[in-house]
Amino acid sequence: MRIFSGIRASGDKTLGNYSGGFRQYVATQEQGDAFFCVVDSHSITTPFEPEVLHESTLSVAAWLFATGLDPERSTVFVQSHVGAHAEAAWLLGAVTSFGELRRMTQFKERSEEQDFVSAGLFNYPVLMAGDILLYGTDIVPIGDDQRQHVELARNIAERFNGRFGETFKVPDGVFPEEGARIKNLQEPERLMSTTRGAPQGVVRMIDPPDVVRKKFKAAVTDSGSEVRHDPEEKAGISNLIEIMAVVSRTTIADVESRYDGQGYGQFKGEVGDAVVELLEPLQKRYEELRSDEGELRRLLGIGADKAREASAPTLETMYERMGFVRP
Repeated sequence: MRIFSGIRASGDKTLGNYSGGFRQYVATQEQGDAFFCVVDSHSITTPFEPEVLHESTLSVAAWLFATGLDPERSTVFVQSHVGAHAEAAWLLGAVTSFGELRRMTQFKERSEEQDFVSAGLFNYPVLMAGDILLYGTDIVPIGDDQRQHVELARNIAERFNGRFGETFKVPDGVFPEEGARIKNLQEPERLMSTTRGAPQGVVRMIDPPDVVRKKFKAAVTDSGSEVRHDPEEKAGISNLIEIMAVVSRTTIADVESRYDGQGYGQFKGEVGDAVVELLEPLQKRYEELRSDEGELRRLLGIGADKAREASAPTLETMYERMGFVRP
């Protein structure tokens, strides 16, 4: 089985990125031939600073390894190091409609927040489809916020196959049963993000223990005192329950049972402690990787070579079936 997923090279990575991304990658690398990339080309679709992009690319790569990706089992690389991704995106644009892209929820949300809306932001899902389809991907472990983009990739694959002959596998998205959409601790109606929402409600993976605990103690809950999962009526406490389920590797039902009859105060404190316990060894490994940039670049170079080799036959087939004259 072939596995592919990518993570954006922007911003400090959060507990939401761990829940919806990193932990899934580690779990799925055991299931087959896995490819994971830092999608730096995606990162220039919204306003960015070159020096921040540079730093973020290396930082995210370090987090991929620190959270458990094994370079002996998984191919880990940077998107722009494999030219086939950009080429595939251009070719797939021929079988993607303007209407499909205009309906993408993320485009609508982000374009409303920006004075300058780049063509790259509009075309972002086509590049993502290319990322996925180049590798004959069977499954895409991904956060719930990317569900619509995976569906578009499936549609693009089917349309290309119907027009030019069977070329792509039609991939399936794999989403976490719990913790797919971790929310801001202060604004539980928002996803946890470093670019939107109250910063004091964002738990960054690099946050020191005292900061993590403080953020959880100050987390917004709800009226009442029952630790019960009900996202509609108890959004704040439900978010904390999901976080506890993720970091303690248990279920929502188990968390509810464990804290039955206990108040919010103790629960919030224990969620904070559990997050600290999860993050501390990951942070240590991350710092080790960031302090040896040469080794990090070496690992990414090995991954890029493997990714180029794996993606080249699919790209060549795309060109040939579309009628291009090849050298």
